[in-house]
Amino acid sequence: MNKAIFLDRDGVINECQSDRVTFVTSPKNLFLCQGIVEDIQELRQMGFKIFVVTNQGGIDWGVHSLQQVNAIHDHLQTLIEVDEIVMCPHHPRKTMCDCRKPSPKMILDLAKKHHINLAKSWMVGDRDTDIQAGERAGCMTFLVEPNRGLGEFMKILRESRT
Repeated sequence: MNKAIFLDRDGVINECQSDRVTFVTSPKNLFLCQGIVEDIQELRQMGFKIFVVTNQGGIDWGVHSLQQVNAIHDHLQTLIEVDEIVMCPHHPRKTMCDCRKPSPKMILDLAKKHHINLAKSWMVGDRDTDIQAGERAGCMTFLVEPNRGLGEFMKILRESRT
């Protein structure tokens, strides 16, 4: 079985609600967090599969369309190497669903599809809902400071290998 890193998108991989961008609504306002490209390369070298699990409730609210989010994700995959990106397009005040984090459904579906050992995997996010989803899926979890990248998480992973 494989091990994986499940990453939230906004605030972990790319800046969100920062001085450069409020919401990512097109590929041109997708700004990667510092060091993310190198960190993902290092995670791959450590043997992890990389997945993005993201709530995109703005689709449900009409802030952006499914096509816009797909274009953002297509662009993201040209910048970083990930195995798959999955999203929940629902907003809790508009549509009831079972996929929006803190539900573990996106993680569990990816784990089944890609034969992931969740006990050896991590969910990394910048919100409590990310951490709750990871815990409910049976992953180890790490809460990062928004828009700061994976620096502290990478430090802990490197130290645990020695």
